[in-house]
Amino acid sequence: MTTDWGATYRANLDAVAALVGGLTGEEVTLRVPATPEWTVHDVLAHLSGGAADAVSGRMDGAPSPEWTARHVGERSRRSVYELVTELRGSADEIVASVEDNDRPALVWNLVVHHADLHEALGMPVLQEDFWRPVLDAVAPRTLGDHGEALSGVPDYELFRASFSRRSRAQMASWDTGLGQDALDGMCIFGPRDDDQPVPVVD
Repeated sequence: MTTDWGATYRANLDAVAALVGGLTGEEVTLRVPATPEWTVHDVLAHLSGGAADAVSGRMDGAPSPEWTARHVGERSRRSVYELVTELRGSADEIVASVEDNDRPALVWNLVVHHADLHEALGMPVLQEDFWRPVLDAVAPRTLGDHGEALSGVPDYELFRASFSRRSRAQMASWDTGLGQDALDGMCIFGPRDDDQPVPVVD
C-alpha cells in the first residue's frame, strides 16, 4: 500500500499551526530538549525555512547544521504568525514533490519536530495517525530484524528512538535484551545521552 505523504504532511502542518498559534509568548521561547540549542520559535523557523528552501532550490549545504542554523537566524525576528504563513505558503509545492517519494525527508522532518514540540510543551503523546506512516516507512531500516526483541516496546517509543529522540539510558530501560550496539544502530542520527521528556499515553 502506497503512503499518501502529502496528506500526512498537510495533517501535521495543520496541527503544528494550531498548536503554535495558541501558545503564550513565554511558551514560544521554551527550549525544546530534542533540539537543545533551539526554542519552540526556532523549531518553527527551521520548519518554515527548510520548506522554503526546498521550494526555491536553495539547498546548498543541506542538511548540515549550518543550513538549518541559517533558517533560524534569518527568521529570528519573525512572528509565529509570519512563520506559519510562510510554512503554509510552500505546502502545495511540497505536497506535489513528495507524491512518488518513498523517503520524503521534508515530511519526516515535520512529523518528528511536531512530536518534539508536543514533548517540550508537556502535551499528551502525539496521536498515532500523525506518526504511524513514518514509523512504518523507517522500521525496516531502523529496527531491522529486532522485531521480536522489541515487541514489548510501545510503537511511539520506537518512532522516537528511530530519530534519535531517546537516550541510551531510556532505550536500555526497555529491557529488550539487545546490546548497546544494536540499540545505537536504531538511531538514524546516532545515539544520544540526554534523556528526553516522555509523554504519558492515555
